[in-house]
Formats: sequence, C-alpha cells, structure tokens
Amino acid sequence: MVLHLKKNILLFVVAILPVLGFSQDVTIVNQFIRSMTDAQKEQIVYEFNADDRDDWHFLPWSSYERQGLSLKELRTEQKELVHKLLRSSLSATGYKQTTEIIGLENVLAASSGDPVYRDPERYYVSIYGDPTQEDVWMWSFEGHHVSLHFTTVADAVSYTPRFFGSNPGRIMEGERKGFSPLVHEEDMGLQLIHMLSSEQRKTAIISNKTYNDIISFNKPVAEKPAPEGILVNNLTDDQKKLVMDIIYEYASTIPADQAMASISKIRKEELVEMRFAWAGATELGKAHYYRIQGKTFMIEFDNSQNNANHIHTVWRDFDGDFGRDLLKEHYTNHEHQH
Repeated sequence: MVLHLKKNILLFVVAILPVLGFSQDVTIVNQFIRSMTDAQKEQIVYEFNADDRDDWHFLPWSSYERQGLSLKELRTEQKELVHKLLRSSLSATGYKQTTEIIGLENVLAASSGDPVYRDPERYYVSIYGDPTQEDVWMWSFEGHHVSLHFTTVADAVSYTPRFFGSNPGRIMEGERKGFSPLVHEEDMGLQLIHMLSSEQRKTAIISNKTYNDIISFNKPVAEKPAPEGILVNNLTDDQKKLVMDIIYEYASTIPADQAMASISKIRKEELVEMRFAWAGATELGKAHYYRIQGKTFMIEFDNSQNNANHIHTVWRDFDGDFGRDLLKEHYTNHEHQH
C-alpha cells in the first residue's frame, strides 16, 4: 500500500514539474564564498565565461591540472560547506556514491603504498560566475573518478557531464570484499544483456571487444555516435522496463524532482530513437561496455581496465552539457526582451 502511495505521489510530482522549474539554493555557496580569503577567492572563483569552464577530467589529481582549490587546501569549516553544497546539489544516493568513490582512494593508497598520489583530499572545487549577483553561474567538484558540474541558468539547472568511476570496480578481498559504489550499474547492464534472445543479441552486441574506456572520454562536447545496437522499442515490455530502471539508476544521483522530470521527458520524447548497445564479454570479470543512447543524451558504462575491475560511467547531454541548451534559450529570450 505504501509503495503504491509513493508511486502516485511521484507521478503527481512529475505532472507538475514543468510548471515549477528548478534552481539551486545559493545560500550555501554564498556562505562558502564569504568564508574565502582574497587569495582563495582568486583561485576558486572565475568569470562565468572563462575559457576553461568546460575543461574536465576524471584522472587523479597529479595527472591532470585542475582549476580551483582542493579540499586539502581548505579550512575545516570550508570543507564542511563543500560537503553541504554537495548534499544540496545531489540526491542522498548521489552524495553517498560520491563519498564512497572518494573513500576508495584509501584502498588504492594501501594497495599501492602511495598515499600522496592516492589522496582523498585531492578533490577540487571551483565556481564560475557570481551567485550573489547573477542568475547564471556554475560550480564544479572533481578529482579521481568524480567529475560533477552544476550549471544554474535562472530557474533551471544542468547536471552534466556527470562522471563516476570505481577502482577497484569491486573490492576483491578483506572485510569489504564485493563492495562497489557502482554495483547496480554493472549488474543491471549484465542482467539486461542476458535477458536478450540470441537474435536480439546479434543487433545489440556491436563489438566483441570494448574500447578500453568510455568513448566520449573528457571531451567538452560529446559527439553523438552513429546509431548502433538494438532499438529499445523493439524490446519486450520486461526488457524495456529494465532499460528504464538502468536509466533511473543513473538519474537517481541528482535531486528526486530533477531525476523524475528527466525520466518523464525520456519516456515521452526519446523512446522512438533510443538504443541499447553492448561491446565485449557478457560476463563479470571480463571486459565489457554498454551504452544507452537517446536523441539528446547518452549513458556509458565501461569495465575494461585492470582485468575488468575498473569502472567508468558517464551521463552526457549532446546539447546540454555545462548548460549549453539552457544558456542558448536564456540569452535568446533575454535579447527578445530588449
């Protein structure tokens, strides 16, 4: 009974979402800005139109120079504000996933013997624009296997690109054996490929080998791949449901209202063109990759490296990463008003 009630509430929320719009709470980010010294502000806060606003990566801190300051360079109260900002910008699931991935740096430090390279405080925060004065601004949080970008444009927010990775993909020994922050993303993908008939697999499996990473990598603009794989509309009802469950697993890292609005839009506008594509092996422990691609977005999952125990996942919007579509609409409307 409770489950049905929750479902009805969610459907009601989705129905009214387009009227409400979305926005980020600027209170926390403004507190964070006010806490900065002038020197810190110079290193964290940039002009919104800075050339490097769409530079991003998921490599460890010493392998890629990032804008902003790391948690290591912030005072204790400032670190707490960054975590408050993360909690307010993500769902509880998204925040938990973020902190679990960061926590794996301790696992890597222990196994590699290099706590400097594998430092859970080498995650960087940067802000573009002035949230105290402007309705267009962005903040980013990124480091090894976490790259999050939140672009506010008036009463709307873009959450892409959104990258999560996990190394190890699953902890193989010790008290936490079997643990993975991205276990559902992997298991549900494997479940789906195993649900397909042999005939369906002939279309869905586009390569016997993976690409050794996500194909969109860290490009500022995600290129839309040629349509490959099986059309979701050609799947059975149970298979379609699992595809949507996988999409929701990725969407559930952002606030619930945004996630449900995204799912509702996908159901209405994307299903005709949406495809599921697979590459590599179809079993755990061997390199595998999958992609769900719609008209406007793409989800990628790769587990190819480190003997197929190193996961990369990403959600890309072809026109909307870093709020590009929102900005275009905003500036067009602004011009029309003058």
